[in-house]
Amino acid sequence: MSTGSEYMGKIVVVTGGTRGIGRAVSLRFAAAGATVFAAYLNNDEAADRLRLDAADLAGSITTIKADVATSSGATSLIDAATAASGYLDVLVNNAGIIRDGFLAMMAEDDWDAVLRTNLSPLFHCCKWGVRKMLARRSGAIINVSSISGITGAAGQTNYAATKGAAISFTKSLARELGPMGIRVNAVAAGLIETEMTAGLKQDQVERIVKSSALGRIGQPDEVAEAIAFLASSKAAYITGQCLVVDGGIL
Repeated sequence: MSTGSEYMGKIVVVTGGTRGIGRAVSLRFAAAGATVFAAYLNNDEAADRLRLDAADLAGSITTIKADVATSSGATSLIDAATAASGYLDVLVNNAGIIRDGFLAMMAEDDWDAVLRTNLSPLFHCCKWGVRKMLARRSGAIINVSSISGITGAAGQTNYAATKGAAISFTKSLARELGPMGIRVNAVAAGLIETEMTAGLKQDQVERIVKSSALGRIGQPDEVAEAIAFLASSKAAYITGQCLVVDGGIL
């Protein structure tokens, strides 16, 4: 799937944008000529690698260290991204963590951390990002969810709750912003080969792979392509939807 050069010069913000799916998304948009602002929390080495890998691309990637689970962090990110243009074209909310464990034994800190990291950025980044889209009555927001938010997953009550909420958030915000020309969609990823999933036990991975129609683990680039499609003019009549990218698990 190609979206050609329609992203040339477009302003794109990606949270959790220096590793895993977010890294692939940042590179995908930069390769198409976009001016990308990739937010990250604390891994400076990953941010440095991303900037190096983007050096020869048609667009550019600027990495911004910000806690987007806070209003101040989100506003600093959006303000930096829109300082030159005054507007924002695409917002990809990808920041997230996992702290798996059975509910009866789950630490309250693990519950709180997952809800804060996975949900608060949706509120803060969309709140401030939308304000930079309203003036031109155009823009696309894509929220990264998970099939865990659709099916549920044992040991992931906290994570699944946030990813299910992300889908509901997407559908509600799409109805709010549709009349203003702004589209909001989600992508529900399956098992994707990232640092986040690297800690899974081999038998868990094999069980998930066996349950998928394609019989393999997905790659970050494949999710990035789905996100690029939803942000493109090819998806101009799509909003409030959740595109499942899971190799046929559901």
